[in-house]
Amino acid sequence: MIERWGGVVVRRAVVVLLVGLGLTAAAMFAGVGLEDKLSGGGFDDPSAESSKELAKEQETFGNKSIDVIAIFTSDDEVATDAAFQAEVEGAMAALPADRVTSYATFYDTADPAMVSTDQHATAVYISLAGEDQNDYQDSYRAIRPLLLESELDVDFAGPYAVYSDVNEHTKDDLLMAEIVSMPFVLLLSLIIFRSVTAALLPLLVGAVTVLGARAAIAGLNEITEVSIFAPNIITLIGLGLSIDYALFMVSRFREEIALHPDDTRRALLRTMATAGRTVMFSALTVAAAMSSLLVFPQAFLKSIGYGGIAAVVVAMIAALTVLPAAMMLLGKRVDSLKIPFLNRSSAVDSEHGAWSRLAHGVMRRPILVAAGVIVVLLAVASPFLGVKWGSVDYRVLPPDADAHQAAERLNEEFGSERSTANVLLEGADDAEVASYSAALGEVPGIVDVRPVESAGDVTLLRAAWEGNSQSEASQDLVRDLRDVPDPDGATALVGGLTADTVDLAASVKSNLPWMGLIVIAVMLGLLFLAFGSLVLPIKAVAMNFFSITASFGVVTWIFSDGHLENLLGFESSGFLDLTNPIVMLAVLFGLSMDYEVFLLSRVREQWDATGDNDVAVATGLQKTGRIITSAALLLAVVIGAFSLSGVVFMKMMGIGMLIALLVDATIVRALLVPATMKLLGRWNWWAPAPMARWWDKYGFREEGRPDAGAEEKPVPAGV
Repeated sequence: MIERWGGVVVRRAVVVLLVGLGLTAAAMFAGVGLEDKLSGGGFDDPSAESSKELAKEQETFGNKSIDVIAIFTSDDEVATDAAFQAEVEGAMAALPADRVTSYATFYDTADPAMVSTDQHATAVYISLAGEDQNDYQDSYRAIRPLLLESELDVDFAGPYAVYSDVNEHTKDDLLMAEIVSMPFVLLLSLIIFRSVTAALLPLLVGAVTVLGARAAIAGLNEITEVSIFAPNIITLIGLGLSIDYALFMVSRFREEIALHPDDTRRALLRTMATAGRTVMFSALTVAAAMSSLLVFPQAFLKSIGYGGIAAVVVAMIAALTVLPAAMMLLGKRVDSLKIPFLNRSSAVDSEHGAWSRLAHGVMRRPILVAAGVIVVLLAVASPFLGVKWGSVDYRVLPPDADAHQAAERLNEEFGSERSTANVLLEGADDAEVASYSAALGEVPGIVDVRPVESAGDVTLLRAAWEGNSQSEASQDLVRDLRDVPDPDGATALVGGLTADTVDLAASVKSNLPWMGLIVIAVMLGLLFLAFGSLVLPIKAVAMNFFSITASFGVVTWIFSDGHLENLLGFESSGFLDLTNPIVMLAVLFGLSMDYEVFLLSRVREQWDATGDNDVAVATGLQKTGRIITSAALLLAVVIGAFSLSGVVFMKMMGIGMLIALLVDATIVRALLVPATMKLLGRWNWWAPAPMARWWDKYGFREEGRPDAGAEEKPVPAGV
């Protein structure tokens, strides 16, 4: 298939290139203003109890959740002054009815927790109008400038103030990541290729990928909810992988054109049949890993999956269309505009190079090396055993963000931090409501239970307690509230921010096995098709386990345990966001397989040629060592740029993925893989006899089909 497509590119290079660039230009316009069209939030499970409570609450009363907290402040007046009260009430009364369903002030509730300890500020709880999170976000954007017209100073806290600031910081961080990473990518490309022309080709593929994937997400957003974080994952994965793929394709093309300088056609066909095939399988494995996120009901996780799949697929298409067409037209000129002081031989000594010597050194003591590496990686992973879980709150923002500072004001100036849960009781009479409310109030930790509104036999209660909404104690308290028996014939639903987190944890726990099953099954199938072995895919999954868990240990130590928070510029929340490790698992599994596929493709090629396992491993590592290291450096620059993000979970993903990438591209690839392949020997290439016969007839080979007269190498028999 790849060979046939290579023939099309050879014959129609100009057409392929022009069509590709034309579609890219159209994609650029389709993706304009994408971030402004996407949603924030998306962490809820529609089937969870908290979501059902919110839906029933909205159906019966309209939205009564505390979505925004406006803090009105005066340096001269106190909140009980008539002028202060009139200003607050006038500002709230002027808000459009189609943007706010209700609000509560100190003047309505006489709740002392709504006035600051110095009496110069008061908090107003606002419930936004709308059908979904996008509508709520629009409502917040509409009322914010109106409230800022008040004669009093106004600050904004609460979920939608946080989401709004997160969206703004996310857009800024995405732009910053692109601005920071691209010059370094170009510089490293120049050093790696030692030619301006060759160095520009990965940037071409990267630009096509990012623009094309953004257009795909813009189209998808018309039919389903897509999170604001999808463009970030497009840049992170799409730009990184497209540069990787271009690096492998261009490197192989330069290798082939050096062997056949007067036959560009042959060089390109050979490149497509080898590196092109590897790129295709690598992209399919990464896309499969990203598709596993689609099993989760949360729009946030689905959106990361959408963005990742779009980025990988477009990167693959660009690397197999626009790039080979450009290389066909360039021919030997792919090495034009050489940089003199970097110009040196790039020949690879397949027997005596540094990577080959390293592999042979490892294979002389495979048990010692494998055991040592595994012990070290598990030690690095050990902090993950004590991880605590939570979800998004104001601390996800940088300390200087408006919503972060407003939340800290609430905690410091309005008494101790409080959290709430909405409890919707249906089918109870007045006596049963009173009895049930009293039972809720007896739950240890609950400091207040009060009715919010009632309609017929439906009553909305609000329970309050002291503490952060994402703490383990708060999550346990919500579980205790849910354990309070419902009145006979009545049903109660508990919702709110903490309940959302409890339900998110349950949803992740129930869907995680399906995610793992999908990833492993697809990986085993694809890698078997690529290499004809059942052992190598299983080993590859095990290798990924060690590098990924090591990165989880590092992010737990930093972001949950609070180490390095001053150096990295964030405030530790004391827990990890539940969705982050899920995203990291999918992304890292795909990226780890990326390098595994590139390495094993060359090892398989040498195994087919020699039948000697040690030679195949050493030569494969030698032929890919410099290229994979270069690719890892380029990808590390792109990923590392996200570690500069002001949004904590983007910073966490950047650092966690950077650690995993470096571990995988160095320790795992250079030490653990050669050691385990030495220990397995010829069993590396084992598959059950029926599967082996099927692959021998239909499987995909790096070198194409072996010659008819080629001597077959003995492989352990299957069953």
